[in-house]
Amino acid sequence: MATLNGVDELKAAVGTELGVSEWYEVTQETINQFAEVTGDHQWIHVDPEKAKETPFGGTIAHGLFTLSLGPKFTYEVMSVEGFVFAVNYGYQKVRFPAPLMVGAKVRMRALLSSVEDVPGGVQMMVTQTFETEGNEKPVCVAESLARMFT
Repeated sequence: MATLNGVDELKAAVGTELGVSEWYEVTQETINQFAEVTGDHQWIHVDPEKAKETPFGGTIAHGLFTLSLGPKFTYEVMSVEGFVFAVNYGYQKVRFPAPLMVGAKVRMRALLSSVEDVPGGVQMMVTQTFETEGNEKPVCVAESLARMFT
């Protein structure tokens, strides 16, 4: 796990890969739970029989399910210290280039893309690349923004 302490260490680490998370297996049960919480019961996610008839051959995770794994994976990959507090500031850009199939294993690579001064602290952008075992094309690429206050 990468531990970055304070503004100077954050700025010095721009352009470096901070790490790669552990693999996480996507199950139909987890997808169904996500559908319950969000109210998104679209059949491509929750109906394995109907989804078999699609070009995917089975159910796929919601794009937002994939994105929501970001915090879990980030805690595995990096720690930022030396700030009073930090907040999620949102996303610059998010894309889902390939489906995340139920039954697949997914992990995230984190690249510290930028650190910029903002009033009261800094804003960092981490490019999160979600990849599945055995596939070259990522299932999600997101530019996550966080603000750290001193």
